[in-house]
Amino acid sequence: MPQSEPGPARLTVFLGGPFKGLLDPVTGRVPEADRAGYTTLIDAFEERGWRVFSAHRTEAWGDALVSDQECTRRDWEWMLGCSVFVALPGQPASPGTHVELGWASALGRPTVVLVEPGTECAALVGGLPGIAPVRLLEHTGDSKAVCDAVEDAAWTGVPA
Repeated sequence: MPQSEPGPARLTVFLGGPFKGLLDPVTGRVPEADRAGYTTLIDAFEERGWRVFSAHRTEAWGDALVSDQECTRRDWEWMLGCSVFVALPGQPASPGTHVELGWASALGRPTVVLVEPGTECAALVGGLPGIAPVRLLEHTGDSKAVCDAVEDAAWTGVPA
């Protein structure tokens, strides 16, 4: 599925989270159960008319993987072009998502980190709200709460 088409004055959300670590070793694809959380968020963002950058979708859930160099360049460009970065750090933690959190923080990009109930963020992720426009949000699957946090982050630059 192609990325959302850009539009005037629309938010652009970069959704990052575990990807290659989720690939099934037999099929080479992200299992349906793991896709659901991403697709729910992507759908919720697009229903609001937002443009969405998602490596998961761009790389067809594993069917169209790109080289390390290509995904790094593309994700960096997405970070530069997004209004808000939404991150699912993962359990176990996704190294790529943590790199993207570093980029977002260094760039001052408004960020919403979705923390699964009962999990702990890495100490350096948990401390990000003290130095960057980052909000840690307990993520229980409520896409409306995530959308509200993204809107708040985008318009104020400072998470609620």
